[in-house]
Amino acid sequence: MAILLKGWCYIPDFIIKQHSKETIYEQIIFQVKLLIANGELKVGDGLPSVRNLAKSLEVSTLSVQRAYTELQNNGIIESVEGKGNFVAEGLNKSSLKDALLREVEDEAKKIIQVAKQNGIELAELQELIKIFWEDN
Repeated sequence: MAILLKGWCYIPDFIIKQHSKETIYEQIIFQVKLLIANGELKVGDGLPSVRNLAKSLEVSTLSVQRAYTELQNNGIIESVEGKGNFVAEGLNKSSLKDALLREVEDEAKKIIQVAKQNGIELAELQELIKIFWEDN
């Protein structure tokens, strides 16, 4: 859950996987989108500075800056000179959620393909998903 403090949103529950296929900046982008889509971040909420987020995640400031730049270019966050980065005023939350669902669908297709190639039955896959769902 995001914690609001003096108008700034500190995001302590970002999980960065150093050995993921996704780059660090892509992981940051996905997690910001997810927090917005789930309503944990709202229009106008502030994000940590590039330096603070990089320090808390123990990643390069370049990775955080690249993520923020892409989020800005996509109209998800906006930068206010001297004040920081905020969830954009004109953000369409439903289109963001649709984009996230498409990403999940793409990953699900890959998982299904691997399961079928390895003889894993639908019931087994559903049980596995249920276990992971409940663990997270």
